Amino acid sequence: MNEKDQYILEILQEHEVITKDQAEEAARQADEMEKPVVDKLISLGYIDRKRYVNVIASHFGMRVVDLSQINISKEMIDMIPSKTARRNKAIPIEKVDGRIIVGISDPFDVEAVDNLSFILKSSVEAVLVSEEDINNALDQLYGVTEETVDTMLHEISESDLTFIDGGANIQEMSDEDQDAPIVKLVSLLLLEAFRNRASDVHLEPMEKRFRVRYRIDGVLHEVQGPPKRLQPSVISRIKIMSNMSIAEKRLPQDGRIKLKMMGKDIDLRVSTLPASHGESVVLRLLDKSNILLGLPQLGFMTDDQKKYEQLIQMPNGILLITGPTGSGKTTTLYACLNFINRPDRKIITVEDPVEYQLPGINQVQVNEEINLNFANILRSILRQAPNVIMIGEIRDYETAEIAVNASLTGHLVFSTLHTNDAPGAITRLVDQGIKPFLVASSVQGILAQRLVRRICDKCKEPHKASDKEFDLLGQAAHELKKVTIYKGKGCDECSGTGYRGRIGIMELMVVDDTIRNLIYKKASSTEIRSRARETGMRTLREDGLRKVAAGVTTLAEVFRVTQGDIN
Repeated sequence: MNEKDQYILEILQEHEVITKDQAEEAARQADEMEKPVVDKLISLGYIDRKRYVNVIASHFGMRVVDLSQINISKEMIDMIPSKTARRNKAIPIEKVDGRIIVGISDPFDVEAVDNLSFILKSSVEAVLVSEEDINNALDQLYGVTEETVDTMLHEISESDLTFIDGGANIQEMSDEDQDAPIVKLVSLLLLEAFRNRASDVHLEPMEKRFRVRYRIDGVLHEVQGPPKRLQPSVISRIKIMSNMSIAEKRLPQDGRIKLKMMGKDIDLRVSTLPASHGESVVLRLLDKSNILLGLPQLGFMTDDQKKYEQLIQMPNGILLITGPTGSGKTTTLYACLNFINRPDRKIITVEDPVEYQLPGINQVQVNEEINLNFANILRSILRQAPNVIMIGEIRDYETAEIAVNASLTGHLVFSTLHTNDAPGAITRLVDQGIKPFLVASSVQGILAQRLVRRICDKCKEPHKASDKEFDLLGQAAHELKKVTIYKGKGCDECSGTGYRGRIGIMELMVVDDTIRNLIYKKASSTEIRSRARETGMRTLREDGLRKVAAGVTTLAEVFRVTQGDIN
């Protein structure tokens, strides 16, 4: 039994609504039938729905509201988008003394109340409403717009989703197979993820349910998952599609699926991991059309873009991109290669894995099983006489040494490092064993980046920053007070979040003679950072604030991703 059901039984016993024997019997039957304990208590006649709602409300100190006795205005309905209201099972009722009264059916769902408070930008008072009343009100006030899974399954056509290769090809499947519910259900999950612009699909087996979450604009959102009983079938179907062993459930596996979704070529990288209640599956959606971005679309402001274009067209040297996992480093690398990809240049990449196929570029994938690692591949690459080399990541001394030597012998080398800022990449290379004079001679520029969410264009509105936000800005507050700051109100287009899409914030450090002298002297990253700022480098936060002033993102987003940047 899960913690919530156990807590419900404790509350009802504490209020002397049910006996200990009744609680144990309901718990036993709920476990056997995999049903919520409340439903079993009601079906056994131990309590009725109305009494249950009143007891729970009394325990949490909440009011009980009968929605049938309230006339909810259109102004209130418009405050919460339909998708958000349905996802959180919540109905806005009225506004009283600066706070918004919201009806919910599950007082245990604290996250829903927090989400609504954030979306409404107001304090929220939650009142308890029966689940039946909530469902009826959602259909009455927002319309019966939610399609059932079965209905949506029947709408999937071959033109929406086609398997290009892998364990199953839709053109080779029999009619009986194509109508199989599990096949269509998995197709539905992938299509919905693509339609919602998700970058990842997380299928997570819980004790009593099969949770599905989409990562949209870097934030996870839970969606309605398949029934728990379908969990093994769904996971097996995905493993078949990605050429994994369906018999192996004790070890992690990796696979790949190629699809054509709604006319676009999509690669899915699939990972399985054995967990307590079954195999956890993560599918990363790689949309090839997103990789053909220009530098302005990545988030470069005009002055930084001009500097960076000069750097990436140099004949030799190392250009590094730094940042944590998921900060868009690979996308920036590919955009750079696209920018300089010409018939008179030979470009070879070493990647683990090759995420996107780029026309006109030789891409090599690492395979540790046959000792085909970064270092061994790089030695062979140099005999191929390339002009440009891209290394997925400099992970160790051996790879770093070959990269430095390649840059000093007339090659332009692109790579990534996991450091928090641009100056930190210098000390990281030295820590890996590269001598300072070699670092100073080879590194031409370092770009640190993060991703912030864009304000939704459909619900964008002016926003007055709070005094607390301006205090956090320090000296930059004076300049930002002169411009109009924006935020997203929340609409159906952005699922009530106020954000749609992401853009990069950049910290570009060009290694000039002064910085080279500091590297020779083994200066700390703090000294290098100070000198770089004197010569015009903007920090991540400063670049983020420029994008706030331009109405692209919000102060909250910039603060979220630059918490360690105090300058």
